[in-house]
Amino acid sequence: MLEQLTEPLRTDSLKDVFVLRFEELILSGKIKIGQKLPSERELALQLSVSRPVVHEGLVELASRGMVSLKPRIGATVNDYRKEGSISLLASLIQYQKGKLEPELLESLLQLRMLLEPAYARLAAQNRTEEQAREFYEIIKKEESAGSRDIQKITNLDFEFHLLVAVASGNRVYPLLLNSFRPVYTNLSGQFFNDPQVTAAVYKYHRNTARAIECRDGKKAASVMKELLRHGETHLRTMIDRET
Repeated sequence: MLEQLTEPLRTDSLKDVFVLRFEELILSGKIKIGQKLPSERELALQLSVSRPVVHEGLVELASRGMVSLKPRIGATVNDYRKEGSISLLASLIQYQKGKLEPELLESLLQLRMLLEPAYARLAAQNRTEEQAREFYEIIKKEESAGSRDIQKITNLDFEFHLLVAVASGNRVYPLLLNSFRPVYTNLSGQFFNDPQVTAAVYKYHRNTARAIECRDGKKAASVMKELLRHGETHLRTMIDRET
């Protein structure tokens, strides 16, 4: 047993690094749907790895529904909406670098708008007294956080939304939201650099907490929609500035 524990630790394999890089290129839209990739030989030369590494990486990408492999044709990027598997969804969930492909970003924003107001409505109906207090504890921490501590602000913002999901009483809602934490915080953290945005978010949080405390489901859902629209507006503004 001790001999097994003292075996050398290993970093990610070259195949895993290859897969991660191409996932990022596809999810960011830098490699387009339908685009044919260079041959295994060309990829191996460009990336300074062996052909078996490239082959194994492409096979893994194919298993996730991200590319199609055809003899004498090579690898072509799939339309992940039609071909993607649960493994691709897991890749999306873990995506934390760079920018998402525009249509994929739009889909995520639409998903939030569809689900989170429902969380808030149910939270107003089903929250416990302890959960009602927890909302204000999070808000207190937010307001005492330094404006430059973006990571802390981002984490507290996520905790607030997760508590809404937990308070809803639905067992699946919080699991779904918590699974998307990496991509969620990657997006929300991008606009907390603006103190005015942060102050507005805190105000929405207080109003949401108050509606949930008063068991006003209609108001809680309405405020949550306003909060999400506010976030989307500023996120889109930041993206437009960078393009």
